[in-house]
Amino acid sequence: MTDRTKSPARTLSFMAAASALAFATPHHALADHHGGSHASSGAQMTKTSEATPLIPRDVLFGNPTRAGGQISPDGQWLGWLAPQDGVLNVWIAPADNPDEARVLTKATDRPIRQYFFAPDSRSILYIQDKGGDENFLMYGVNIETGAETTLTDFENTRVQIVGASDRYKDKVLVGLNNRDPRFHDVHLLDLNTGALELVIQNDAYAGFVADDNLDLRLALRPNAAGGMDFFRVENGKVEEVPFSSTDLADSLTTSPAGFTRDGQTLYWTDSRGRDTAALIAMDVESGETRVIAEDGRADIGGTLRDQDTGEVQAYSVNYLKTEWTALDSDIGAALDWLDERLDGAFGINSRTDDDRKWLVWNDPLTAPTKVYLFDRDAETLTEFYTGRPDLEGAPLQPMQALEIESRDGLTLTSYLTLPPGTDTDADGVPEQPVPMVLLVHGGPWARDGYGYNSTHQWLANRGYAVLSTNFRGSTGFGKEFISSGDLEWGRKMHDDLLDAVQWAVDRGVTSRDKVAIMGGSYGGYATLAGLTFTPDEFACGVDIVGPSNLETLLSTIPPYWEPLIAQFHERMGNPNTPEGLAMLKERSPLYSAQNITKPLLIGQGANDPRVNQAESDQIVEAMKSNDIPVTYVLYPDEGHGFAKPENNIAFNAIAENFLATCLGGRAEPIGDTVGASTAQIVEGADFVQGLSDAVK
Repeated sequence: MTDRTKSPARTLSFMAAASALAFATPHHALADHHGGSHASSGAQMTKTSEATPLIPRDVLFGNPTRAGGQISPDGQWLGWLAPQDGVLNVWIAPADNPDEARVLTKATDRPIRQYFFAPDSRSILYIQDKGGDENFLMYGVNIETGAETTLTDFENTRVQIVGASDRYKDKVLVGLNNRDPRFHDVHLLDLNTGALELVIQNDAYAGFVADDNLDLRLALRPNAAGGMDFFRVENGKVEEVPFSSTDLADSLTTSPAGFTRDGQTLYWTDSRGRDTAALIAMDVESGETRVIAEDGRADIGGTLRDQDTGEVQAYSVNYLKTEWTALDSDIGAALDWLDERLDGAFGINSRTDDDRKWLVWNDPLTAPTKVYLFDRDAETLTEFYTGRPDLEGAPLQPMQALEIESRDGLTLTSYLTLPPGTDTDADGVPEQPVPMVLLVHGGPWARDGYGYNSTHQWLANRGYAVLSTNFRGSTGFGKEFISSGDLEWGRKMHDDLLDAVQWAVDRGVTSRDKVAIMGGSYGGYATLAGLTFTPDEFACGVDIVGPSNLETLLSTIPPYWEPLIAQFHERMGNPNTPEGLAMLKERSPLYSAQNITKPLLIGQGANDPRVNQAESDQIVEAMKSNDIPVTYVLYPDEGHGFAKPENNIAFNAIAENFLATCLGGRAEPIGDTVGASTAQIVEGADFVQGLSDAVK
């Protein structure tokens, strides 16, 4: 079983506190986890893979039929995301009559991607930005009347959820940076009237933790060591001296994980005094701690909490795959019951307040994800929906979970998907080498995982092996693995990717001259690094919102990341010191653009607040000045990735025809996808098969 939240099931967790440090994997083709066609000449594909039907791009990357299923806390309503006039909106239906569905929101441009039921079940809450700028505002829609209210009606403001409660179900604590873009002041928001009451003005802190009374109990402030100081909050006043701290090494693996309902126990995920993060319970009054769970392979990940007490009932560890351990016998019995009936991975989307009904998702890995309503008392499992029913019967491929050893002895957990029909004896290796795409995750302080991955399936269907590797610096595997990536952008982090390619070549998965590198955000940087620092290693590259200049990247981060700038400097390089600035320039692909000799495709959102458009503009101009061909696709209405399905599909159409031109795989024609999107082909339409005609 896997779980999609690491906070208690009732906690509202989107736009969480600023302790998350990552440029992240953007919303586009790389982020959807869990027609006529042609095949170009020159491919190293078996007859079986060539005969496999192409899965249409719009089936993989278009709007799902339904997604994001939730059950209201009182158990009376079911909610989900589904298209209305081609745009994802929130729908609801009575839990006892799911066919009586109605659309509740009215988005007409950008899809709604995150929503939740208010704790009192009277309204739906969702967030939305403008054109991908990530200034998310919160909106509420009354379930009975359908009336919509902008609950945080401010310009250039990004809302955070600070706390929710079982005692005060009509209110939540929110953080708003409308006064100072660097810091989020905490307000008490009345969900039914929209009234905001200032709780604390924030001039220094990266985040806060509240209890079930909606009282602030902790404040988090970055320290000079690159870690975090933790302060008690009493009666709205932050104490002057921290009661606990981390240094840089523990900064990404140690954080508070919430209070029990009585406020007497504070949970932590904590790596202090150990490598991997353990689950710790701290007695608030005495400060005494006890270890609830730990695992030497990986950090403790998600938890399930008692709906009444807030105590941990189960916890997960994600090494190669996610594994759950129940501490509560009733929860253990429920998980076992589900495990006997569901193939593949499963997890809990939401639970009712009385914990008798769960909405459960099931990822069979080689079939579309389904969502079920689980009645614990009746012991019934009722199918609610299939997310992408058009994938039923499609030639989806299994994913292999692997361990690859780096040149200096680190273990790199990795995931490999092979093209259909290439591994008839099921030994994990194709009968003959096939072209391969090295798919690099964003962050870099994030990770790849096991499960259905639309990008893996898409590329495998086109005839490529797809390899994703958790290089050093990836999270989830302990602090030493993260720290081994400090100051190693474009060096040892890149070496890990090269070692993964070498493993695939040695094993017979692919051949040296048939490997592309592709990724978003940090994965885009890795693509640029691959083509500039190691120009002979890859046949071509696809960079999506990747930074080309680390100096300008750090100087243009969003203002609400400024409290964490010391950690960026310690892990990437400090531009305020001569040696740090020199290193950042040395590791910036922009200054080695003249080394590029292989085809490059770049995709960028014009409104990206993390990796500004200038990051792509700079390297495109550098390549043009050196007469190096490049294809550059710009989306004026997107940010850190491509949220609109028509934009996502258009870029993937260009990307798969680019890869077919380079590696000789299969591709659906571009067709009218570019015209149906907002894509601007700034440079290089002639370098991708069919793109010039599509633009015309």
